[in-house]
Amino acid sequence: MLLNRKFLLGLLLFAGSIAGQTAPDKGRQIINQAVTALGGDRFLHMQNRVSSGRIYSFFHDNLSGLDIAKIYVAYQDSTGKKLAVTEREVLGKKQDYSYLFLDDQGWDITYRGARPIPDETWDRYVRTTRNDILYFLRTRLNEPGLTFDYVGTDVYLSTHVEIVDITDSQDQTIRVYFDHNTFLPIRESYTWLDPQTREHNEEIMQFDKYRDAGGVMWPYSIERERNGYKTYQMFASQVQVDQALPPNIFELPPGAKRLRKVN
Repeated sequence: MLLNRKFLLGLLLFAGSIAGQTAPDKGRQIINQAVTALGGDRFLHMQNRVSSGRIYSFFHDNLSGLDIAKIYVAYQDSTGKKLAVTEREVLGKKQDYSYLFLDDQGWDITYRGARPIPDETWDRYVRTTRNDILYFLRTRLNEPGLTFDYVGTDVYLSTHVEIVDITDSQDQTIRVYFDHNTFLPIRESYTWLDPQTREHNEEIMQFDKYRDAGGVMWPYSIERERNGYKTYQMFASQVQVDQALPPNIFELPPGAKRLRKVN
């Protein structure tokens, strides 16, 4: 009881300390603190990242696939592009198949050749990437029309958090939970409308086990949920920032046969 009273008193004192700030001012302040916590200029100017570990896929919370993965990401100028990254996911013990995501198209690459990924898979990749708070803070903070609204303070899974709503010029809102002590993002959620079913879907991402990856704090555990069901997990064993990348890692293999897209 005494601990609860102390905690409530702390929340009241914290609320009083921000009484003079507007919600947008407080929201922007927390965003700036999060960028600093992630590495400041080092994070904002990160050129590439390589994550090694295991990825798991799920269907209705049941494990449907797992693999060893090495994921290469390169950040680039977003002018006139859907995405400001290119990504190569190399999978398997022998690293003999992969996915290549360019700024306008994705490829499924095996020994048979390279096949454009289905439109639904590409749309999901773009949506997930654009709304990922780590991508957002690295590449989208200077977009015109952004608003940052401080929602309040709360306790999430025993962690004291500060909650901020980020809304872009298309009225897409991401709600982000930042650890009150570290200001690192630990959870986000957003909704989107399925153009086929006209139903709203809720996406949740959880970030945990942050470590220093060379001047940038990065989560070694990332989990995704859709409509209450777990869909994806990655547990990294190593994350490296701004290292020399293999040549041509973001190009289709020389002589790869172009296969027909399957939707």
